[in-house]
Amino acid sequence: MAPEGGQPEKYDVKRAHRDLYAPSARDFALVDVPPMQYLAVDGHGDPNTTPAYAEAVQALFGVAYAVKSASRKALGRDFTVAPLEGLWWADDPGAFAANDRSAWNWTMLIAQPDWIDEAAVEAGAEATRAKGRGSPSLDALRLTRLAEGSSAQILHLGPFADEAPTLARLHHEWMPQHGLTFNGPHHEIYLSDPRRTAPERLRTVLRQPVREA
Repeated sequence: MAPEGGQPEKYDVKRAHRDLYAPSARDFALVDVPPMQYLAVDGHGDPNTTPAYAEAVQALFGVAYAVKSASRKALGRDFTVAPLEGLWWADDPGAFAANDRSAWNWTMLIAQPDWIDEAAVEAGAEATRAKGRGSPSLDALRLTRLAEGSSAQILHLGPFADEAPTLARLHHEWMPQHGLTFNGPHHEIYLSDPRRTAPERLRTVLRQPVREA
């Protein structure tokens, strides 16, 4: 839809899916997450100490901005680069409540509008390489689609390290009380930039896909 003046409206996933990106911090709520596509890079280990994590984030944002620029110039369709997101899982789910980050697997993500295709992502990766920003993470970057469906989520306020009690309450109290069990990896959406935001002011969406137990 174009606003008055004929220019296409700038797409912002946080506005288009406000219920998914602006949940309450008071309690968990169930949401229905539609199929969405993302730039994605996989990895393993503590994000604070594993070099591959920083490389993955750099590759994702490099390609995201390249794709955005190409879309605006070639298609006349602009969008706001979405926040960083992550899927997190471990062989032992207790690793999350215990905050054992060395045992974590992750897939870092940045949501993309539906009109972005694999050719656009490949071109974005080439443009990023041309700027001298090539890396193994850039070579492994892909466009993927998630269909999480029914999910429990809450807004976490504060440091990442303080998420464990909230996740323990979700896993051991709220989900059993509602007859629900796990239906996919733990999902986080980072609404704040930790480089520019005090830890106590960080805002993170914590999401868990669920199904009936």
